[in-house]
Amino acid sequence: MATPVSSNSALELSGWFADVRRTRIGSPFVIEAMNALLAKGESACGYEANGGFILGSAVTRDGRTLGALPTRDAVLPMVAVLADARAKGLSLAALQAQLPPRFTNSERLQNYPTSQSQALLAALQQGAEADVLARLTRLFGDIAGGEAQRFDATDGLRTTFASGDIIHLRPSGNAPELRVYTESATAERAASLNQQALDRVRDLDMSAGLPECLAE
Repeated sequence: MATPVSSNSALELSGWFADVRRTRIGSPFVIEAMNALLAKGESACGYEANGGFILGSAVTRDGRTLGALPTRDAVLPMVAVLADARAKGLSLAALQAQLPPRFTNSERLQNYPTSQSQALLAALQQGAEADVLARLTRLFGDIAGGEAQRFDATDGLRTTFASGDIIHLRPSGNAPELRVYTESATAERAASLNQQALDRVRDLDMSAGLPECLAE
């Protein structure tokens, strides 16, 4: 499975896929990663958080074959979910409840120059991995439920904390904005964390480089 780094982590937690490729945000990157999987001889598909689904290889079920559809499609995943719910005798809500409970929220800081976003991410990532994790813990640990455990710089800076909460900072590619994505075990928590993260970043003064509170 190929999907952008911003898609929620229920994908890995489900345990359904032997090989998961996380990419930069955008369908061309998903297609590139999906094609790399196909080149290894694997069956592969991809999706984006906005619902676009790409079937990279044919699927056979009950003696019938559905050919590959290597372009973004929204109908196939909806039909597949409805068919699965009917086959299992479950409502859509009950079917969804079988997945790991992961919810996302996203918002943006407007009128936030791209140069400032890039300076922030560069400052946060100074030093060795342990330095970066310590810095992210100082910045977000109190609102994210514990120490920063790992980060992903594939597209922006996506940090996973000990609580399982995730904060992802990403400069917009087409506007003077900083996008903030959050993920948690409930929709309410994801929304609350997003607002707190926005406020935390908004309060940072990057005019003189890395704030002293983060440079320790």
